[in-house]
Amino acid sequence: MREILGRRRVTRRGRRSAALTCATRWRWPVVPGAEPRERPARSSRRLLPTSGTGRADDAEMACSCGLPDCAVPGAHPFDPDLLAATTDARMVRWWWTRRPDAPVLLATGGRAPCALSLPLDAGLRALDAFEDLRVRTGPVLATPSRLVLLVRPYDLPELGELLHTRDRVPSSLRFHGDGGYVPLPPTRLPAGPVRWLRAPEGDEPWLPGVEGLLDVLVEASISAPDSGDRLAH
Repeated sequence: MREILGRRRVTRRGRRSAALTCATRWRWPVVPGAEPRERPARSSRRLLPTSGTGRADDAEMACSCGLPDCAVPGAHPFDPDLLAATTDARMVRWWWTRRPDAPVLLATGGRAPCALSLPLDAGLRALDAFEDLRVRTGPVLATPSRLVLLVRPYDLPELGELLHTRDRVPSSLRFHGDGGYVPLPPTRLPAGPVRWLRAPEGDEPWLPGVEGLLDVLVEASISAPDSGDRLAH
């Protein structure tokens, strides 16, 4: 049964612990992401009502990368870049000791899991369909607006053959393979937290093949318009 875990307080040590679990227990390469930061309030906004959290309802988020027009503030590799992703415990400890608020990003592809993602509502319908069909899924996580399924590593030729046989593959269904990344819990994005819906189990989490999930995910994605938002939102 699917369940979105309740909101929990995430300590700085919690992010480092999660990164170490990914790197050392599951052997998934990780890298710290850029951190979201609230933009300094302009004088015209200081009188706006707040939502009870002390922040204006329309407060904008900036990114520690420094780009004023960053499309995914606090949800992308920055320092170091994605190529530095590693399973080395010493490096992971140093990164998150130095930057304890950094998101945890999984570098997909190679020997690491790949991923498929789709809009959250469509993804939850797909999970229900998998349960009805008794199709086993592996680890599943949710960002504030998207659902992400981790799968066995695939390469571009393999994926191309699978997609070529289908009349339509909507752009709202996205593929995260070699050179891609996904945020992992307990990362918190500007729009909200990233949560496990189905957490990895054991020291070697089981991963399904993309071919066994693709039909249901395509069908679910066809009914979901693509908002243009990236995975991190």
